[in-house]
Amino acid sequence: MTQARSILHVDMDAFFASVEQRDNPALQGKPVLVGGDGPRGVVAAASYEARKFGCHSAQPTVIAKRLCPSAIIVSGRHSDYRAVSKQVFEILERFSPAIQPISIDEAFLDVTGSTKLFGSPIEIAQQIRALIKQETQLTCSVGVAPNKFLAKLASDMDKPDGLTVIHPDRIQQTLDPLPINTLWGVGPSTERTLHKLGIRTVKDLRSHPLESLHARMGDLGAHLHRLAQGLDDRPVRIDRNAKSISHEHTFETDLESPGEVRALIARQSQDVAMRLRKHNRYARTISIKVRFGDFETITRSITLDNQSDETRIIHDSARSLFDEWAKSFRPVRLIGVAVSQLTDAPASPGLFDTQDNAKDRAVDRTSDQINTRFGKDAITRASALKAKPRHGTHGPGSAPEEHR
Repeated sequence: MTQARSILHVDMDAFFASVEQRDNPALQGKPVLVGGDGPRGVVAAASYEARKFGCHSAQPTVIAKRLCPSAIIVSGRHSDYRAVSKQVFEILERFSPAIQPISIDEAFLDVTGSTKLFGSPIEIAQQIRALIKQETQLTCSVGVAPNKFLAKLASDMDKPDGLTVIHPDRIQQTLDPLPINTLWGVGPSTERTLHKLGIRTVKDLRSHPLESLHARMGDLGAHLHRLAQGLDDRPVRIDRNAKSISHEHTFETDLESPGEVRALIARQSQDVAMRLRKHNRYARTISIKVRFGDFETITRSITLDNQSDETRIIHDSARSLFDEWAKSFRPVRLIGVAVSQLTDAPASPGLFDTQDNAKDRAVDRTSDQINTRFGKDAITRASALKAKPRHGTHGPGSAPEEHR
């Protein structure tokens, strides 16, 4: 018998607006609209304070301002939103490699195979919510259900900062009372068609003869009839198109010690390599990014002879890039490690490096298992131990923690 799936839908709450409110205390508790303010401007995101007035994304700004004259309009900082999104997705990757991004601020996770390590799907959802709040100071809403349709539906039921579970034995009790426009694919036109058939709730649709729906609406009618029964067999499709994986950290006060930078490079190399192995990917190009106190930024890269997912190789490459630059060291505001030219195929082992590589891979596998089971940095390399916790903004996996 096939094991029932456990699917999570994670949706950040009013993402762009929430980032603006987090970073600017003067905006907290006030109606905020992110988007253009010109005559053709469109709202990209509305804070929950603005939503109370009827403002929402994809709405013309002139209409939103008419509904909420006190709204504060900000143009948006998309590079900052992407950086926070990377943090969020790295947190999700700690719990399952089966992630399907839907947009910059939401994703599906299949955690069916993760429960032995992290607990029940509900416990996983609770851990994800807690980590996102701890590491980004933002909230998300999570739906837990046996399939993608129900998980998405659940995540919308208790926003913001909600956790909703649709249990397999309560699917119809949850769906039946809902208005028909709750279902995916039911826009205003489809809703009018269904109303003409006397269908106003999900229960009405579920009880309606399938043949009648198909005759009137074709495949869409059959699709909606399945959704009304809570049926959705679409798998979580893993994103295999990532061009690179990176970790970076920006400090509130510049790092003045090359030793501290080297320790952070070791830690970031370990994080990047672990993510590669988690997704069964290999990298040929290793890069570092350094930003100085005056905001000048440099990047340095090296391309390997053979692709690799080994922590030692990635760290040695990143360290050599830094050491070459550090001959004329200046205080550092940001440091990052990245890998690119990703592939699914491992390199063929060389004649003389097979034994050493096998040992390194065994160490990496053991470290991954321990860190997955007991938390990030449960085991770490000695070279990373000088990376002291500091306040600042963090790329994926770079939140300051005590070393254990």
